[in-house]
Amino acid sequence: MAKFSFQLKNGPFDLDLIFAPDGIERFEGAWRRGVEVEGFPVCHPDDIIASKAATNRQKDRESLPRLRSFRDWWIEQRTP
Repeated sequence: MAKFSFQLKNGPFDLDLIFAPDGIERFEGAWRRGVEVEGFPVCHPDDIIASKAATNRQKDRESLPRLRSFRDWWIEQRTP
């Protein structure tokens, strides 16, 4: 997992807060590429994919095809 993170496991779902994710070189670039979802800033799907790929954990590798499919669908929905 990333260099600076902590996990919250007491709520209705697990939440990982990551402060220096693998695969994202600089915060400024990720922030510029970020998108807003229902009023909240979130990473662009490409950055999430890059981070998951960089960790090289099995569960992250297994999620990559779904994330790529979601990204493709999401981009298609946003294209006028």
